[in-house]
Amino acid sequence: MRFVLAIVAFVVAAAMIGVGIAQRTILAPPNDVSAAATIAGGEPFTVIDGKVLNAHPGQQTLYVSGASKQFVAYGRTADVIAWLGDSPYASVRYNATTNALTSRVVTPKSTAGSGSTPAPTTGATGATGAAASTNPAGSDLWLEEFSGANAATTRMNVPSNISVIIASDGTQAAPNSVRLVWPLNGSTPWSGPLIVGGGILLLIGLALYLWGLYNLRKSRGPRRSGPKMPKLPKSPRYRPVRAIESSSKGRRSIRRSVVVAVPTVIISALVLSGCSAEYWPSFSSSSSPTATSTAGTTAVPNAPAGVIPPDVTVPQLQNIIAKIAALATNADTTMNSTALATRFAGPALALRQANYAIRAKNPSEPALPPIPAASFLATLPQATDTWPRVVETVIQNKNDAKQAPIALVLVQQTPRDNYMINYAVSLEPDAKVPDLAPASIGSSVVPPDSKLLLLPPQDIAAAYGDILLNGAKSKDFSLFEAKGDTLRTAVGADYKASKIASVPATASLAFSNAVGKGKPIAMATNDSGAIVSVELDETETLKVAQAGAEVGAGAAAAALSGLTTSKKGIVSTYAYQLLFYVPPAQSTAKITLLGFAQGLVSATEVP
Repeated sequence: MRFVLAIVAFVVAAAMIGVGIAQRTILAPPNDVSAAATIAGGEPFTVIDGKVLNAHPGQQTLYVSGASKQFVAYGRTADVIAWLGDSPYASVRYNATTNALTSRVVTPKSTAGSGSTPAPTTGATGATGAAASTNPAGSDLWLEEFSGANAATTRMNVPSNISVIIASDGTQAAPNSVRLVWPLNGSTPWSGPLIVGGGILLLIGLALYLWGLYNLRKSRGPRRSGPKMPKLPKSPRYRPVRAIESSSKGRRSIRRSVVVAVPTVIISALVLSGCSAEYWPSFSSSSSPTATSTAGTTAVPNAPAGVIPPDVTVPQLQNIIAKIAALATNADTTMNSTALATRFAGPALALRQANYAIRAKNPSEPALPPIPAASFLATLPQATDTWPRVVETVIQNKNDAKQAPIALVLVQQTPRDNYMINYAVSLEPDAKVPDLAPASIGSSVVPPDSKLLLLPPQDIAAAYGDILLNGAKSKDFSLFEAKGDTLRTAVGADYKASKIASVPATASLAFSNAVGKGKPIAMATNDSGAIVSVELDETETLKVAQAGAEVGAGAAAAALSGLTTSKKGIVSTYAYQLLFYVPPAQSTAKITLLGFAQGLVSATEVP
């Protein structure tokens, strides 16, 4: 009976091990599923919707080919459609029945005048949408982009609200060969139990077999007794024969050891081969394959339904600032105003271009603080799906501990425009930024005429300018915090009175100011206040008071006006970029200057 059980155990064990191994070899499931299509129509853009990308769970791998130039990027679906505007494109769809990709040409209706994709116009920041390139490469809307050889294979792990745009250069036909690959759950959860179970059953069968042999040998021998035979005389021992017998026994012993060892080694190998996690059943709540993270995975937003996401993510903004910093560094070095205008606008552009003009003729003039590609101290994007879009951030230059943190206010006028720096100010030494909404949620833009603040944003520049001129006599003096305001100390009423007093009798000096051309930008804070950016222009008029006298222009004014001296006078205009915290209406707190940037932007002779 033991031999029968042993044979049965051997047969069942062999079957279990065979099936377990077959599941990992000839019966193994495919590792992925793919769908491909050839895009017809020759359109310059191809769009793969997020629902197509998520037709199967797991990481998406996109293969494109069929064009001399290749470009692939992904971003929010709404942003991709907004960037395309009224440009026709090929839309890729997925047929679940045939597991194939199909495409059709989409010709959007004109979006001119719509709220989500405004017509290209010249905005207050000076960005001109009409001049925007049709090449999608380099757009600030993309969460990540790939060009050339890097675009041939793109691995992503994006949610359904993210879409892919494929192009060549925006004018030629986009790559027409597209293939998507998704990983499949290639695990065989029962191969491990089958192999290990078969190995255990093999050991049981071996034990039964050895047990049967032991009992069989024990039961052998004479079963009845008889008369004893006389003992024969002992023959002499022949040692060589004995040595041979000993060797034969050793070989038999070795053979037995081998018979036992071989199955043991085989079983051990089989048991070890079943240790991989994919060989065993998983009892977790999800059976979907786990995708490998990519660089872009952490940059993908997935806002709840009905919630407007922020206009940029932090990784997206880091890429934007890195590009701006590289351009600004090169422009500051070469004093290239044309290149600067591709990323700066409004007050920030005017101040930097004036600085370039002064430095070109007066090398001793200090440059403005650089824009570093450094760590973010605070980020406040606007939560919106329309344009213009605003984002504010504070960055710290780790390479220069003496440089004050810089607050940047960036505006994107239209989907095809890039973000432009409108304000770039250095923070005050004791500036305390109020509580802001998390960057993953974003904030809202406060209207310029809002009555919900201590002062409407559009009135801040004029009120502060009056304080710089009249000091404590200003009607709004009590609304502004004087402590920590280094600009008021440097160019305030006391400074102006002292400078006027130092002018000789042959000349006269007068100061005036006015709200600058830069539009006020206000972003709401958590306490219902706002961070407000404004521009103030201050004019210094130095006139000749006596006939035959003349006045000196000064090095900076001479560089802009071309006049070293004048017998009429010099009019110098200084621009102030100002960053304030404005508390909510009825608050006992005061309006606080958080930072500023200032410099000479114009100098002419008195007419």
